Amino acid sequence: MPSSRAERPAPEAADSSALTAPADERWGSGPPGYRRWETSTVLGHGDDAWAWVGEELLRWGVKTRSGFTVTPRAPAEAGQRPVIMAHAFGLSVREPVEVIAVVRQPDRIGFAYRTLPGHPVSGEEAFIAHREGDSVLLTIRSLTRPGDRAMWRAAFPALLVAQQVARRRYVRALRMRAAR
Repeated sequence: MPSSRAERPAPEAADSSALTAPADERWGSGPPGYRRWETSTVLGHGDDAWAWVGEELLRWGVKTRSGFTVTPRAPAEAGQRPVIMAHAFGLSVREPVEVIAVVRQPDRIGFAYRTLPGHPVSGEEAFIAHREGDSVLLTIRSLTRPGDRAMWRAAFPALLVAQQVARRRYVRALRMRAAR
């Protein structure tokens, strides 16, 4: 991670310096050197789906319903430094992160986190629920490059595959319940 990102102070609210811009409908090009990825999908419709998705999203449900554990299990807040554990093939991988932006608007709820040293990849990820008419959508944005340790740099191609699997799980995790 570039030193200018690592030295940036922790924000206290929605942070316009979050590279994944969770408060913004449109996302810019992102910094050079990162793989940029974004997708949006309809999770459900109506006020009940909106209320459930918003609450579950801020409580890390997009991660925990996808097979990850998040410690501590508290709603996302700017400056928070939870540890996410990825579980696959009988192994657990520690993923330290820092929440850098939280959005709570009438039609947009979400958060972004950046990775911290020791995370398998370097970058940022945002999970944003938003409304378009009666539809409730989830937008996921990420910026990714190899992590800071040689072991993770060597495993980066495999980590990209694991990231694709996780992204499919994120969408399914909230869609299944919101559609009910």
